[in-house]
Amino acid sequence: MKRVSDRIVTGAAWLSGGGLMLAAAVVIGFLILRGYKNLDLALLFGDTPWQAAIMGERPVFGGIWPAFMGTFYLVFLSSAMAIPIGIASGIYLAEYASRRLRSLLGFFVDLLAGTPSIVMGLFGFTAILFLRKTLLPEAQTCLFLAAACIALLVLPYVIRITETSIEAIPEPLRLLGYSVGFTRWRNLRSVLLPLASRGMLSGAILAVGRASEDTAVILLTGVVAHAGIPGSMFDKFEALPFRIYYLAAEYRNLGELDQGFATSLVLLCISGTLFLIAVCLQKSAEMRWKRR
Repeated sequence: MKRVSDRIVTGAAWLSGGGLMLAAAVVIGFLILRGYKNLDLALLFGDTPWQAAIMGERPVFGGIWPAFMGTFYLVFLSSAMAIPIGIASGIYLAEYASRRLRSLLGFFVDLLAGTPSIVMGLFGFTAILFLRKTLLPEAQTCLFLAAACIALLVLPYVIRITETSIEAIPEPLRLLGYSVGFTRWRNLRSVLLPLASRGMLSGAILAVGRASEDTAVILLTGVVAHAGIPGSMFDKFEALPFRIYYLAAEYRNLGELDQGFATSLVLLCISGTLFLIAVCLQKSAEMRWKRR
């Protein structure tokens, strides 16, 4: 009876994994089928010469280069805000906070994790309205506001994954540093963090991926259709997720719709590249810590 149940569970696990891979293959195949014909320099730069577009000498009309750069700036800013604070907060909750304080702060972290992205966008928009009526009359939605809201959105995931990764370390390994005379900080830096690095960097990867694809937040915090490349953090901007949404909602012919599919492929490639870079950084950090 046990063998039969084991085979059923194993078969269900393989079926679930295969179904997931099949669904991903179908989605990617559909995007490739509809969008590969538009994957060229004209998709990125329109009628603008690519050298002039990259150097910022001429504006790009009809291409997705401004949205590409806006997405890059958005991911960079939001990750720079969320990842250091999230890792530091996770370390504090796992190693320094009392049980009561950990429970209280954990509740607010979980509450923040359950906040819908559209609500976070409304929060950012409301914050700008408040600032315009009080301290900053000229405040407006912008790239910095969108990055801050996305950072708040991904922050709880980084915190929880960091905390869980440290707490999952077996007790004998946690006491290893103390047995050779390490201080608490040195034990954390030389023993616990290297052991928890894989999980912590997984949280960073999740944050980067989420920052590159969210649409609801940026819809209310600064993204517009034809903003061009932002000159500063306080300018309006374009982003690939919003570009896809705009083309899908406002297309005038099948050519524009196929351009939306091609833009989806570009965004998928960017997300995959970001994940690959994060994995390489993760392996590099693990090797560096192992040599210590």
